[in-house]
Amino acid sequence: MAKKQTAGRDNLGEFAPKFAELNDDVLFGEVWSREDKLSLRDRSMITVASLLTQGVPQLDAHMKIAKQNGVTKDEMVELITHLAFYAGWPKAWSAFALAKEIYGE
Repeated sequence: MAKKQTAGRDNLGEFAPKFAELNDDVLFGEVWSREDKLSLRDRSMITVASLLTQGVPQLDAHMKIAKQNGVTKDEMVELITHLAFYAGWPKAWSAFALAKEIYGE
């Protein structure tokens, strides 16, 4: 089971309290906690793939979470290589730079 998410409240609690609640309690509290449907590892792979295709900055945090959830360096490299053909070469290059930082190489 994942630890309780507080990033929404920590970063947006006073500014956008409903969004913070939805982030922490619904997205992470309810959806991510359904480990009987999809493992945290699988959810991380799916989330990283989606964020990579969008080219958004949240990829960094979710790639770190993916590593914590058991996604190996080799799996991350394969995921990025595969998506390069679907999401675009520049997005893959950017993702590899993050992966090298996160996986310590």
